[in-house]
Amino acid sequence: MAKSKTAFVCGECGAEFPRWQGQCSECKEWNTVSEVRLAPATSSSRNARFSGYAGLQENKVQTLNEIAMTEIPRINSGFRELDRVLGGGLVPGSAILIGGNPGAGKSTLLLQVMCGLAGRMKTLYVTGEESLQQVAMRAQRLGLPRDQLRMLSETSVEQICQVAREEQPAVMVIDSIQVMHVADVQSAPGSVSQVREAAAQLTRFAKQQGVVILMVGHVTKDGTLAGPKVLEHCIDCSVLLDGAADSRFRTLRSHKNRFGAVNELGVFAMTETGMKEVSNPSAIFLSRGEEQTTGSVVMVIWEGTRPLLVELQALVDYSQLANPRRVTVGLEHNRLALLLAVMHRHGGMQMADQDVFVNVVGGVRVEDTSADLALLLALVSSFRDKALPKELVVFGEVGLSGEIRPVPSGQERLMEAAKHGFTRAIVPWANRPKQAPEGMEVIPVKKLEDALAAL
Repeated sequence: MAKSKTAFVCGECGAEFPRWQGQCSECKEWNTVSEVRLAPATSSSRNARFSGYAGLQENKVQTLNEIAMTEIPRINSGFRELDRVLGGGLVPGSAILIGGNPGAGKSTLLLQVMCGLAGRMKTLYVTGEESLQQVAMRAQRLGLPRDQLRMLSETSVEQICQVAREEQPAVMVIDSIQVMHVADVQSAPGSVSQVREAAAQLTRFAKQQGVVILMVGHVTKDGTLAGPKVLEHCIDCSVLLDGAADSRFRTLRSHKNRFGAVNELGVFAMTETGMKEVSNPSAIFLSRGEEQTTGSVVMVIWEGTRPLLVELQALVDYSQLANPRRVTVGLEHNRLALLLAVMHRHGGMQMADQDVFVNVVGGVRVEDTSADLALLLALVSSFRDKALPKELVVFGEVGLSGEIRPVPSGQERLMEAAKHGFTRAIVPWANRPKQAPEGMEVIPVKKLEDALAAL
């Protein structure tokens, strides 16, 4: 009988060490290294580990022009927003990890997808956290068809793979990966080694059998996917379903995708009958009042392949503290400090003794630099206590020397703003259109001083 080996693994980052130590030298966390028993690896299991990735064919060296360029067929999930984030649909043989906070709607969304696919192909829903009765009650409450979806309550990865070989499903859901366990690994479910080996075996099974596997993953208190970082490396796609606790809207964003772009954004609404798609997200984020308010401006950001109209609010008030506060919600904090310095140097406005609060309405996380000009104009509006016109839309990147830099897809942004009734736009000079949209006045600016004069 082969002797079992032990290793010391960090529970935060998954780093391995030959002996125990109080602090992980990789992630610098304390008391996260624990002993893990490793199963002896045989030559047959070692060969089987990589047989699925080779496509069960003999390996040979090829040049790029010798590789057959066959179009990968994609499976329509029934939700256009989900297909948009995944890059066009579900790819056979792919492993997809869906994470989110408790109550975000991960299981609800996947149950709706599986019930819709069950009428077109073989599906298998594996639940490890909930009982079959609980899943059936949720499907009944949502009004979903329950006559064709195949269900399995199991936490053993070996048993799941055996049942899947008999059922031959085209799409399979694992809910969730943190409760699955592998018999060869002598540790509790949810540990670093169990999550890593369970995900690796399920990914190999997906490659070998050509089945789409959707794995539900938990998140930590800071919003990142729980488990070792190697979990995100072995899968093909990682998406995160996010939403505020007091909001019924959910955003689906891709963090890794081998079959599409990672900057796509899908918007859903949680209703009594489950998750509903939001085909026009700009209408949600533009729920403005009738009265004009200071410090409020609408900007056009670019998410993936479509523009979004989002309202930005800023509040500038005299500070009673020695160090004025700088608070941002939905924007990067360091970007605000940079733009305040540009405003002082090239705009002639000193806000060193003012508290500055910035908020993106709707809970959207903005990483696009085209929000720079809109943020500065909102700060000026609040600082001078003068409201900006409601029909005004702004976008553009601001450089350190006060220049207004162009942003991609300027014409598409203007068309989206004109579609929602905006009649005036302040844009970078390089983004000025050859022909402005009908009924819209476009004001191109080169410097920050030009934008302030245009107000």
